[in-house]
Amino acid sequence: MPPHQQPRGAGAPPQRGRGGRGGRGGARGGSAQPAHQAPPSHISTVGVRRPDYGSSGRPVTINVNSFKAEVPDGSIYHYDGVISTEKNFPLQMNMRIIKALQDHVAPNIFADTRVVFDGRKNLFAPVELKLGGPSREFDVTLSAAPSNPDRPPRIYKVRLAYAAKINTEILHRFIAGQQSQDNTVSTALMALNVVIRMEPSQRFPTKGRSFFTSDGARPIGAGLVLWRGYFQSIRPAMGRMLINVDISTGVMYQSGRLIDVCMSFLGINNPNMLTATMPDRQRLALGRFISGVRVHTRAAAQVAAGAAGDQGTPRVIRKLSTQGANQVTFVLRGGQIKTVAQYFQETSGRPLQFPGLLCVEVGQGALIPLELCAVLPGQLVRKEIPEDKKTQLVEFATMRPKERLESIKKGLQVLAYGQSEYVRKFGLTVDPTLLTTQARVLNAPTLQYGSTGNPRAATVSPRNGSWNMADKRFFRTTEIKAWVFIIFESMNRFGDQVAQTVATDFVKGIRTTGIIVVDPNPIVRRVNGQGDIPRDLQAAGAECFAKKKVAPTLFVVVLPEGGNDIYTIVKHWGDVSRGVATQCLKSRKCTGAKIQFWANVALKINVKLGGINVIPDPSQVGILSDPHNPTVVMGADVMHPGAGTTGRPSFAAVVSSVDSYAAKYVADQCVQASRQELITDLKEMSVYLLGKYISYREHVEKVQPSLRAPKRLIFYRDGVSEGQFQQVLDQELPLIKAACRELKINPTITLVVVGKRHHVRLFPTNERDADRSGNLPAGTVVDRDIGHPTEFDFYLQSHGGLLGTSRPAHYSVLYDENHLTADTMQALSFALCHVYAGSTRSVSIPAPVYYADTVCARAKIHFDPTSRQEWSDSGATDVSENLEAFKNRYLPLHADQRSRMYFSVRVSCFIVSDATDSRS
Repeated sequence: MPPHQQPRGAGAPPQRGRGGRGGRGGARGGSAQPAHQAPPSHISTVGVRRPDYGSSGRPVTINVNSFKAEVPDGSIYHYDGVISTEKNFPLQMNMRIIKALQDHVAPNIFADTRVVFDGRKNLFAPVELKLGGPSREFDVTLSAAPSNPDRPPRIYKVRLAYAAKINTEILHRFIAGQQSQDNTVSTALMALNVVIRMEPSQRFPTKGRSFFTSDGARPIGAGLVLWRGYFQSIRPAMGRMLINVDISTGVMYQSGRLIDVCMSFLGINNPNMLTATMPDRQRLALGRFISGVRVHTRAAAQVAAGAAGDQGTPRVIRKLSTQGANQVTFVLRGGQIKTVAQYFQETSGRPLQFPGLLCVEVGQGALIPLELCAVLPGQLVRKEIPEDKKTQLVEFATMRPKERLESIKKGLQVLAYGQSEYVRKFGLTVDPTLLTTQARVLNAPTLQYGSTGNPRAATVSPRNGSWNMADKRFFRTTEIKAWVFIIFESMNRFGDQVAQTVATDFVKGIRTTGIIVVDPNPIVRRVNGQGDIPRDLQAAGAECFAKKKVAPTLFVVVLPEGGNDIYTIVKHWGDVSRGVATQCLKSRKCTGAKIQFWANVALKINVKLGGINVIPDPSQVGILSDPHNPTVVMGADVMHPGAGTTGRPSFAAVVSSVDSYAAKYVADQCVQASRQELITDLKEMSVYLLGKYISYREHVEKVQPSLRAPKRLIFYRDGVSEGQFQQVLDQELPLIKAACRELKINPTITLVVVGKRHHVRLFPTNERDADRSGNLPAGTVVDRDIGHPTEFDFYLQSHGGLLGTSRPAHYSVLYDENHLTADTMQALSFALCHVYAGSTRSVSIPAPVYYADTVCARAKIHFDPTSRQEWSDSGATDVSENLEAFKNRYLPLHADQRSRMYFSVRVSCFIVSDATDSRS
């Protein structure tokens, strides 16, 4: 257990704490108190105790997509439910077994109650079960299984064992701030979540805490269909228990004939192309796509007649055959050899319609022709979906606030808590009234640009998360001594005259921002995207040096549509091989572009060459600008391989500010074990980055020796779940401290987790409080009612709405030696959302977190793009060997790029809205 916390104040020790949640709707004594009161001293936490509530900003009344839940006084009985099998069954199969146990095998034991089951091991009951002892074993058969005279029904052994009795009083105390987070509280919360999802899990396809319906389903091709879903989660808050209900999106396999699904995936309309003559690449891709899919099988005669017939038990596809049904053979029990096509013709009395088509292997090696299989509806795709389908996914998931709110209310009717026998038996009641609470809209920080002789032009005050750079110069500009213009687009789409105009407009546009272009005439080269791109780039640079007598500072590259592979090669060459800045443009975007387009391009170029675009006004963010207490801001993130991907590592990135304004950043990254969230090399990365901060302060800002090292360190951590908070404190925080000790510095540390993957949404109650998109304005912050009962957290919607419903970021302060107040922490985080270099809009999470996310996403450029093995399994049989192989192929950043913001990209792809719900 973490140590008990002491009251905050001068000289108080570092504070830790943050735990899970528990609660009761309308807790005893009413709702959360308006004035902050610290919890009793005996209450321990995982993260920092809430120091106070924020008071800055304009008050506004909002709705939250949560509903009050009332947990009655009483007990919850916890049992271990073990299903003895030789393999792990899917959750739905386990649920069927437990349901059969209640309904048919032991109805007397469950006559007065209904138990709920999480599908794995945990079973909960509102009353004690009469097992006749601490445990009991049952034999369960599934009545729905088809009868077979040669094989008796399968018997499943189910053992129930008493585990614990949980008094709901602990939840009441927890949400009132009078109970520490412990295993009992966590188990009670898990029980309530199992209660509310038990009913819908038996009626709808399920993924985590989301349930999906076919209403409004949209086919998108490639064998995929999008379904609407409803997310629900019961969560503790201040003085109340809440059920969070939201909209989610599920990607399903297209149902119906397997032949049709296969043709849709491959984009073909002739079933006779699904034969052994199809290219290996297509066959392997199709095999990966349909593996794991459940199908019904029908006899050939039923298929010919269009009848459904007795479809029997669903079969799971293991793989795709390499030969057609009329080619692949097997041996019958009598030793006779037949083809699959012959076998099905003889057993059904009819020949196959498509005997040359491939087969699928199911069960223990049985081969079934494609035409005899039908895909069951409602099967979630648990693999990464194709890149070209993600746009349609985003469009489907995007809903404006009003539309989303109406769908949430409809979802409450679908979830029907009042009609669930499980919810009723546990005595849980849900108020269908949407939660209303008070929020505040923070004042945006004034931003400071470079001097132009006009004092008014040097500053800007953002309005609803955006501002205009007209008449502005970057805070610290850079110089382009010579540059190269590379064109990959074809001549008929991007002719010489267009190229000349684009080059001229480029120079004219970026000069308006203060960037100095010494020689406006570039070396122009047209390059074949199918050729040796690195060689051609190198030749263009050599030509520039020969003619201009100076090495090129920048390569501007025009890409054709669909030029992602070229982009990767260019970035690898520039960032890893040669150490030169590259700026890629899409041909259709830059042709005829206006001056504002080039100003936006300049945002990225300036920082890639070492400049600083904008800083928050030092007078408004005191924690950053205090000259006696220099502050370094860091951000960290980890990116994991896509769903269904095996053999690939995770990538970790840490970025750090180096200047006095927390506007200029450097990055470090590493390869680590697949799906490991904690950063293994955090100490070494922190040593390197903090050394960069000290060096920049010494050599660039030239501050006195006593002020070169940071006195304060603010560390924003992205990506970790609440269940991993204690691990971050136990494993990552010591590595940061160890890095400081190695450098012989001793900054006071604040560690904050920034959460994006949650389902809390904020809605204006009055249209006058909304921006043009219907969302609440940038700067909306909530730290009452929906926050943790005792710990320091808040929700901040820091960006203006664009499309869909904006998603606030959730900030949880895990560790704080700087004793920051709520107002200070909120203002700092909001200010850092305004210094993202690639945008003139505030972004949804602090810039250092975004940069870390970007560096992770760019990990692919560190592998040699001319080698096709970097994303394939290495062939190693040991996981550690596989990781080592990836580490060996992961090439470091070029030394000339390590002090630059090479990772600056467009911000449009980073606006956090409801469009990313499908990942949850």
